[in-house]
Amino acid sequence: MDDVQSALKELFAETLQSMLEAELDTELGYEKHDVKSKTTTNSRNGKSKKTVTSEYGDVEINMPRDRNGEFELVIVKKHQSTVTGIEDQIIAMYAKGVSTRDIQDHLNHLYGIDVSPTMISNVTNKIVPLIKEWQNRPLQSIYAVVFMDAIHYKVKQDGAIVNKAAYMVIGIDLDGNKDVLGMWIGENESSKFWLSVLNDLRNRGVQDILITCVDNLTGFSQAISACYPNTGIQKCIIHQIRNSTRYVSYKDLKKVTADLKPIYKATTEEAAWLELDRFEEIWGSKYPLIIRSWRNNCDELSTFFKYPPEIRKLIYSYTLITSGFTVC
Repeated sequence: MDDVQSALKELFAETLQSMLEAELDTELGYEKHDVKSKTTTNSRNGKSKKTVTSEYGDVEINMPRDRNGEFELVIVKKHQSTVTGIEDQIIAMYAKGVSTRDIQDHLNHLYGIDVSPTMISNVTNKIVPLIKEWQNRPLQSIYAVVFMDAIHYKVKQDGAIVNKAAYMVIGIDLDGNKDVLGMWIGENESSKFWLSVLNDLRNRGVQDILITCVDNLTGFSQAISACYPNTGIQKCIIHQIRNSTRYVSYKDLKKVTADLKPIYKATTEEAAWLELDRFEEIWGSKYPLIIRSWRNNCDELSTFFKYPPEIRKLIYSYTLITSGFTVC
């Protein structure tokens, strides 16, 4: 997760810095180097370095100053040492599908209702190019592993609480480095939306993926195969276990979970299905849906057996997305 957190930290720091610059632009009434629009005797007077604490770690920013000493920043005040609490709002603006109006709503939430429309407009003009550049940046041609998952959350929209899905894609390149390839906002998770995400990755330069790690969403595998027909698909073992135990009675839960473990901890694929046979002998009559689920998904639950143990630990579960960070 260190690489992922670092990527988000960079996005956060760069955007925060641009917001500070836009605040001074609003105060002075003109952008840097735009002397023709200057109508004030006040001017810029350099910057002072400051380190603030965020959810992604310490972030170094440059606090812009004015010559008359009249300017006071709003988003990061003079003696403020932490910015915890605004990270999610800023990162959310990088999700594809967020309109300029949505970005302005996020900024209104960050700055409060007392800030002038001019301020919000100036900040929006500063950060929208950053967001567009990040959303459309070229990607590497090949990734070893790509994790894809949606984080579900509730938001207030038009006076009502609605469900949203933040589609997250994290890639591991051939050097082992992790990167957040993109974030997209949708109404609900669907294979159709994932197909548009996969096409966006292809349009940005991703030609091949060795392994994709996904959940059991209906149609997801077909969407992946449509864009990347040679990609191995590994369905998340953790999700498979959760689905398997959803309807297991509480008194059987620990035993069923323990008896499932030898299946995905087996040394080979053949040994895994022998363990599934043993599991069926014990639980097949009581919980036939568990057996049916594992057998129906066997091909995409066993991709990780093609790789050594060190790689298996990485790819049989993609919970680094849902447990590592949240968006919005």
